Amino acid sequence: MPLMNQLKIGSEKFIPGKIVCIGRNYLEHIQELGNETPQQMVIFNKPNSSISTRLFALRDEALHFEGEICLMVRSGGFYGVGFGLDLTKRELQSSLKAKGLPWERAKAFDGAACFSDFVTLGDTELSSLSLELVINGKLQQSGGWKLMLHKPDQILIGIQQFMSLDDGDIIMTGTPKGVGQVVVGDRFEGSIKSEEKILVSQDWLAE
Repeated sequence: MPLMNQLKIGSEKFIPGKIVCIGRNYLEHIQELGNETPQQMVIFNKPNSSISTRLFALRDEALHFEGEICLMVRSGGFYGVGFGLDLTKRELQSSLKAKGLPWERAKAFDGAACFSDFVTLGDTELSSLSLELVINGKLQQSGGWKLMLHKPDQILIGIQQFMSLDDGDIIMTGTPKGVGQVVVGDRFEGSIKSEEKILVSQDWLAE
């Protein structure tokens, strides 16, 4: 049986059994992709096998990045926060959507999720959280709680209405505008902030 991918929160390691992703949670991102604003949360999963510590660009098709605030679950609530990249085979996703087919081939492949380490939330208010993604020294994405159509507490309740969440599961809360293609050699710097304080950050060099 293959080993499960692990992530860190402080000095502790944890294994995400699943990654629950929220799509179309920022209005300007919906508009930049020409999608309709959904009446209900768009929810899909990535498996543990999609986690990678390295960021790979695809040679045969465009791979798009989406920076996200990611929340780790423990005891049925939010325990930790980290930065994540939701990686998407955009052309394949568009083709599958046009045919009314599931997205897994475009969203749940090996290497489709990159994460920073996580830090405990402690007394940090969810409403203070924001993200920044800088590529090659230029701010590419920024957003957070204030711009979310569905806030984290609403997301948690919505998911738990039909799916159990285990300790270590991760919820990716959606991406703000500014998504684009991963290019070999690009340097990605993702960070999570509470107000102006950086809680955690991570660098990747696209290979």
